[in-house]
This record gives sequence, structure tokens and C-alpha cells, in this order.
Amino acid sequence: MVDIHIEKRALLDELASVGSHQDFSSPKASSGAGRYALALVVLGAIVGLIAWQIVPGEQLASTEEAAEAEVEPAPEPAAQTVTVSAPAALPSPVVTTVLDATGYVVARRQAAVSSKITGKVAEVLIEEGMLVEEGQLLARLDDLIPRAEYNLAISELEGTKLAVNELRISLAQARRDLQRVETLAENEFASRAMLERAETKVAELRAQISSAQQSVTMADRRAAVRAQVLADTEVRSPFTGIVTTKSAQPGEMISPVSAGGGFTRTGICTIVDMSSLEVEVDVNEAFIDRVYSAQPVQVLLNAYPDHPFPAEVIAIIPAADRNKATIRIRIGFLERDARVLPGMGVRVSFRTEPALN
Repeated sequence: MVDIHIEKRALLDELASVGSHQDFSSPKASSGAGRYALALVVLGAIVGLIAWQIVPGEQLASTEEAAEAEVEPAPEPAAQTVTVSAPAALPSPVVTTVLDATGYVVARRQAAVSSKITGKVAEVLIEEGMLVEEGQLLARLDDLIPRAEYNLAISELEGTKLAVNELRISLAQARRDLQRVETLAENEFASRAMLERAETKVAELRAQISSAQQSVTMADRRAAVRAQVLADTEVRSPFTGIVTTKSAQPGEMISPVSAGGGFTRTGICTIVDMSSLEVEVDVNEAFIDRVYSAQPVQVLLNAYPDHPFPAEVIAIIPAADRNKATIRIRIGFLERDARVLPGMGVRVSFRTEPALN
């Protein structure tokens, strides 16, 4: 590469000397002009060649500098950062829908709460949408007569207990009399008849006490019955749930059985256990072979079609409806929220078990 630069420099010097010594005013100017034009063409070619060689020359210089840099001692190796790549994602499961059906959300645990006795509603303590706990007071009936009968039973119980105490006192006195008569009879100061009368008196009082104790038991049980009747005037919740309907108002008559026509209510309210909500669908018997227990199901509420809920088959009712040629399927929610309400219409998709791609 150095020789090429020397040759280029020699050619340039020669052309420069030729151009400086040429005399264009001589008779040979025409031939000199031709040679001059030829020299200009050669000079242009050389300039182009030099321009083309500039970049390789710079590359050579950079190569020589890199070689000199290699001679220098290498610096201390810097700490390296190792990047750990995340593991490859697992293939997503593939689920296939084998059957579609429609149905409704139902409550497995629901009760129309009524009273045990017939009476007039005095107070209603609930409203629709209220959450009630198990045993919570829902309503009261008029308890004037049941309370009076209970108080009467308690009074009778107390009276029989006092009679028993009185008889026990008389028995204690009769036993003392019997002891004195026995002492006198031993010393022959009392006749045999007196001794027998004293013994009879003691036995009679013992029998009276036994009868009185039985009366106490009966009075106690009678008071318990009256207490239960009085308690039945209070209507309480059988389980924890939400009040969905309120059927009675204060002043109305209520009865556990239908009586009195339209003037007697048969219930106070309806309570639904929201934790027992499930879906019931009727599947045509021609497609029942596509349904099996614990089968994965996707539930779509008609009110919220963009929010599917995962579910599974709970049971296949082992009976067919001959009128509709269908079989009822119970479906349980795996996840649900407050949007799921009893009576809502749903669309369900029965699916196969998830499989990897």
C-alpha cells in the first residue's frame, strides 16, 4: 500500500513538471496541446484512483492502530450480567362445547315462612331484600290469650307445689304421732286401734303427697305447652337467607293452612338461602349421552352475557318427562357473585375435559 502512494506522488510530480515546462506559443503548440489534453485526462484518472483508495487507506490505518492496541495489556474483565430467560409457556388447554341448553337459576334451600298457629299479625319486622340470620325474629302475632293461658298454667303449677309442701308438713306431724303411739303401745298405755289409726294416717299422707307430686308434673308440662303456644306467636327465621317476598302486614289474619278465603294469609315471607343457588336445565333425552356427572359447564346469565361463570354438573335426575321428552340436570356454580339471583334465565354450555394442545 505504501508503494502505491509513492507511485501516485511520482506521477503527480511528473505531470506538474510537464505542465510547467510546456510552451504553448511555439510552432509545436498544436501537438503540445494534444499532449496537454492527454495529460489532463491522465491526471483526472489518477485523482479518481486516489479518491477510490482513500477509504482503503483509512481502513489500513485503523487496522494498524488496532494491531498496536492489541500489543497493549488488556484491561481487567468487567463483571457480566447474566439474564435468565423465563421458561417456555405451557400450551393452553383446549375445551370443546358438546351441548348447549337453557334453564333457570333456582334456590335449593327456600322457605315460605308461616306461623304454627292461627292468629292476627301484630308486628312485621322484615322487608324485601333484608338479610336475616337463623333464629331472628321476623314477626309477632297477637299473644293476649296465649300469654294469659300461660300465666294461668304457671299459677296452677305453683298451687300444686304449695299443696305438696303442705302435705309434707302433715306427713312429718303424722310420723311424730305414730312414734308416740308406738311408745305408748309398747308400755300398754295405747290400744292397738290407736296404733293402727296413726299408721294409716302416715300412709294416707304419703299417698296424697305422691298424687300431689304427679299433679305438679302435670302442671309443669301444661305450663310448658302454654309456653310453646306463646312462643309460637313469634315467627322466627329457619335459616340464614335473604327475604325475597313479604306476604303479610300487621292486622291481617295468618294461618299455617289455607282457611278463610282471601282474608287469611298463609305466610309471613319467603326466605332464600343464596349459598344454595344452582342451575336447572332440561336436556332432550336424545342428547343425554353427552352429559355426565362432574362435567365442566359454562353458565351465561341472560342479563350478563359477557360474564361467564364456571360450573359443573351436580346430578342427572333419573327420570324423564314424557310430555317434553327431557331429563332435568342440576348444575352447581364453582364461582358466582351477587349478580346471580334466583329465577334468572341462563344459557349453559356442556364441555369436555380440558386437553393440552
